Amino acid sequence: MNPDSSAPTLAHAAEIRRRKVFADVGCAFWKEEPSLRDAVFLFDPEAIREVYVVPNFISEGYFTQTVVPRELELNGRITKRSSGQLWKYCQPVGNHSMMTNLLLQRAHEIALGVREDETSLLIVAHGTDLNENSAAAAKREAEKIRVLGKYATVLNVYMEEPPLVSDWRKLTKTPNVVVVPFFISDGLHSYEDIPVLLGIANEKSVSAGRAERSEIFRSNPHRVNGRSLFYAPSVGTDPGFADIIIEQATKFHSDPSRDGGTT
Repeated sequence: MNPDSSAPTLAHAAEIRRRKVFADVGCAFWKEEPSLRDAVFLFDPEAIREVYVVPNFISEGYFTQTVVPRELELNGRITKRSSGQLWKYCQPVGNHSMMTNLLLQRAHEIALGVREDETSLLIVAHGTDLNENSAAAAKREAEKIRVLGKYATVLNVYMEEPPLVSDWRKLTKTPNVVVVPFFISDGLHSYEDIPVLLGIANEKSVSAGRAERSEIFRSNPHRVNGRSLFYAPSVGTDPGFADIIIEQATKFHSDPSRDGGTT
């Protein structure tokens, strides 16, 4: 449905590969090739003895706890294959403490020169009962940024549950509003759904081609009811995600948060 969804992951993998931190770097996807199920064959067990699996997801949830382990045939935190190759299952990128700085950086870059004490920052997640953990992750990040006192208002808002992103006019009072989608990639939500909910695009304009859709990020600030709204690309498209992926792998042995032993 969205050919752009894998682009950030491929870009981050290419950057990590360029840095030569690991002997090899591969990607696998749930609904694209190479598939998660085929990923077990990506690395020659004679040459690669350890594989670190870093889920490129905003939060823990059904996919990180059920789908990925099932498809990769993981049995806990460390899985030993019949070849002797060890697969080590790391925390998802969204759990890393660096996420807060990435959100702040993205918000700052999209509204350069705008006074933060006259600005509301909205972190947008999906919401709904099907995605409780992503809603919790957005709330966690909003709380962490709020205590820093940088912005006049910091809110976690959602597409399908209160507080709704569509209610941003009532939820904020500042002359400037910065909106950062808390998603891994730019896709249907960030290109189409959220702009319509914000009132900065209509359904006809967002159904246009890829080039036209990306204009939504280059048209800042959007003037709405005499206020300036700055709309950022999804946080997962930030090049800094490559650093987080590396960090989640390299800190694996000092992170006791995943249960399970060698199997």
